[in-house]
Amino acid sequence: QVQLVESGGGLVQVGGSLRLSCASSGIIFRVGVMAWYRQVPGKQRELVANIDSAGTPYYADSAKDRFTISRDNAKNTVYLHLNSLKLEDTAVYYCNATIQDRSWGAWNPYWGRGTQVTVSS
Repeated sequence: QVQLVESGGGLVQVGGSLRLSCASSGIIFRVGVMAWYRQVPGKQRELVANIDSAGTPYYADSAKDRFTISRDNAKNTVYLHLNSLKLEDTAVYYCNATIQDRSWGAWNPYWGRGTQVTVSS
C-alpha cells in the first residue's frame, strides 16, 4: 500500500505565498503523473496542476503564472508553490499520484488526505 502525506498548508494573507509538499511512501516501483487538486465546500474537486515523470507541467487557468509545480523523483515527492495568493484560492488542497508497486503491476491512483490553505485579507 502507498501513502501520500501533504504538508505546508496554513493561513496566509492576500498576496502571500506558501509551498505545499506531498511525499509518497510505501511499496513503490515507479511514480507516474503527480498532481494537485483543490476543493471548496459545495464545489467539485478541481485540478490545479500536474507534472509527469519527466518534469513536464500542466496548469489549470487559475494557476497559470502564479503557481509552480515541481517534483523530486529521488524522494517521490511533489511540490506546489503558491504565489500571489487570492481569496478565491482558499480550499483544501489534495495531492494525487499514479503509482506502480511492481514492474509488472497495474498503475493505481492514490490520494492524500488534503491540507487546508486559507487566504485572508
